[in-house]
Amino acid sequence: MNATLPLTFLWPQFLWLLLLVPALVLLYVWLIRRKKKLAVRYASLSIVREALGARQSLRRHLPPVLFLLAITAMLLAAARPLAVITLPSNQQTIILAMDVSGSMRAEDVKPNRLVAAQDAAKAFIKDLPRNVRVGVVAFAGSANVAQLPTTSRDELVAAIDSFQLQRATATGNAIVVSLATLFPDAGIDIADFGPQSRQQGISLDRAGRKPAEPFKPVAPGSYSSAAIIMLTDGQRTTGVDPLDAAKAAADRGVRVYTVGVGTVDGETIGFEGWSMRVRLDEETLKAVANRTAAEYFYAGTAQDLHKVYETLSSRLTVEKKETEVSALFAIAAAALSLLAAGLSLLWFNRIL
Repeated sequence: MNATLPLTFLWPQFLWLLLLVPALVLLYVWLIRRKKKLAVRYASLSIVREALGARQSLRRHLPPVLFLLAITAMLLAAARPLAVITLPSNQQTIILAMDVSGSMRAEDVKPNRLVAAQDAAKAFIKDLPRNVRVGVVAFAGSANVAQLPTTSRDELVAAIDSFQLQRATATGNAIVVSLATLFPDAGIDIADFGPQSRQQGISLDRAGRKPAEPFKPVAPGSYSSAAIIMLTDGQRTTGVDPLDAAKAAADRGVRVYTVGVGTVDGETIGFEGWSMRVRLDEETLKAVANRTAAEYFYAGTAQDLHKVYETLSSRLTVEKKETEVSALFAIAAAALSLLAAGLSLLWFNRIL
């Protein structure tokens, strides 16, 4: 657990009580001087010098200083301080939406885009905490759940290794299917993203039954229990508009992290007598990430791809939260008070 300064306070008006600290310091200095005058009046100077030696002076002042620090900590605790603390994330589910379109056989990312993506995804899964569930969605001209969310790393690796390349790229469908996997009881379906549903602004039932109850959107990025990571090397050629799908994710508070692989400027790829021109649509991927309060990453090489997944692993397994830390100040105050009292008893046989 790491805390980040500066502190803020829920009850900042209590900070005025800190003015008592310099007043107590002045009172302590006055008492010390008063004792010195009495010592000079009733004892010989040699005894006073011996009593006021450096070691004795340190022992005499240390317990009061510690007690003063304890009072300061107690006053700060009374103001209810807040700090940004890095804690283990409560993110329990991550959906990997991976492009399996024909362009993923391109070899500009060695050994090719698909193998590099598979290797990086498997390394990412291996490094995640064991309690994090991971699901896999494969997409090309359509999107399908290759593996439902699970904590079994073997099942996930098997699902990733089973990818079969297909034609076309439906990035929007990948997001919709990922959402439907995260919220299986919400009735999310590809059919809900047609022109009719956009005009009505509601989720429609394909069987012609009564429309579902209106969904109340939440703030983008506010759903901290799950996230989607979408990796693609091309631009949408079919299916749901990815920005419409991103809006649906944003309305549910789900972040969609996007990873672009391959050639930004475009490249012609040939295979078994046919060729196709592919280009990475960074603009749309960035828009999807921004709309869902997430981030876009570009990976031009296999090494870059591994680094991207390492970054995502650290982002998704820890989170920063503004948390009240009054208890920490109270514990520090108690510890300092006990230390001050213990030293005073040990050295002077009295409590302060």
